[in-house]
Amino acid sequence: MGLIDFILNLAGLLLWLSWRSVQYDPLTKRTPATLVGTLRPAQPSPWRRWHLLAAIAALLIIRALLYWLIGSADNWVGRLDFGVVAIPIPFHSHLSDLFFRISLYSLLSFALSLGVVYIWLLLLSILAGPDPIHRLVRVQLGAVDRWPRWVKLLLPLLLASLLWWLATWLFTSLEVGQGSRTHFIPRPVSATQRLESALVVGLGSYVVWKFVLGGLIILHFLSTYVYFGPHPFWDYVHATARTLLKPLRWIPLRLGKVDFAPVVGSAMIFFAAQQAEKWLGWLYGRLPF
Repeated sequence: MGLIDFILNLAGLLLWLSWRSVQYDPLTKRTPATLVGTLRPAQPSPWRRWHLLAAIAALLIIRALLYWLIGSADNWVGRLDFGVVAIPIPFHSHLSDLFFRISLYSLLSFALSLGVVYIWLLLLSILAGPDPIHRLVRVQLGAVDRWPRWVKLLLPLLLASLLWWLATWLFTSLEVGQGSRTHFIPRPVSATQRLESALVVGLGSYVVWKFVLGGLIILHFLSTYVYFGPHPFWDYVHATARTLLKPLRWIPLRLGKVDFAPVVGSAMIFFAAQQAEKWLGWLYGRLPF
C-alpha cells in the first residue's frame, strides 16, 4: 500500500505541475502579432486547466475509496511524515468516521508531497541556474521566483510553521480510536508550546533540501567523467553544482585528474542533514506536552 500511495501521489503531482504550466503554453495564447500566433496545433487540445484540477480531485477521491476497500481491510496504517514528527493515521475506527479519516489522509498525503516539491523549487529558485531549465522553475513558482533571495530562503520556515500550527488544532481533536482519550498528537500545554513545536517543524522543512543539493552534486560528478551528450539539463547541473561547491575551492581535493570535491560536498550535505534531523527530533521531544 505504501508503494501505491507513492505512485498515486506522483500522478497527482504531475497533474498539478501540468495545471501550473499549461497557462504558459505559447500555442494556447496565439496572437497574430507574433510568429507563434500564426501557428495552429494539428488538433485542439482536449485538456483545459479546470480539467486538470478536476482530475486531481477525482484522483484523491478514488484513492480514498481504494484505501477504504483495501487498506482498512489489510489493517494498513497511513503515515504523514512531517520530517521532525511522523503521524500515523489508523483506519480501524467506527464506520461513520472511517471514510473521513481515509479522505483526510488522501488529501494531506498529497498536500505534503506537493509541499516538498515546492520547497525543492524554492531552493532551485535561490540557486538561479541558467535557462532554459530554470524557466521550468519560474513557471511553477510564478511571481515568487522574482522575490528577493532572503525572502525565498525564509519561506519554508514561515509556511511550514504556519501550516503545522494550524494542523495541530486538527490532530489534537482527532482520537486514535472510537471513544479513546488518546489523540493523534498530544495536546500542547500552552500557546507558547504550540508555537515552539511549529517553529521546530518549520526548521525541519529545510532538511528535504538534501535530496536536491546532493543529487545535483552527484550528477555533476558523474557527468564530468561520463559523457551523456550535449543537453541544457547538464549545463544546468554543472552551473548549479559549481555554485554549491564554491566553499570547497580552497581545499586541495584534486588527485591527478580526479576532483573529489563533489564527493566530499555531497557527503557533507547528507551528514549535516542527518545531524539536523537528530537535533530537531531531540528538540521536539523535549517540548512539554
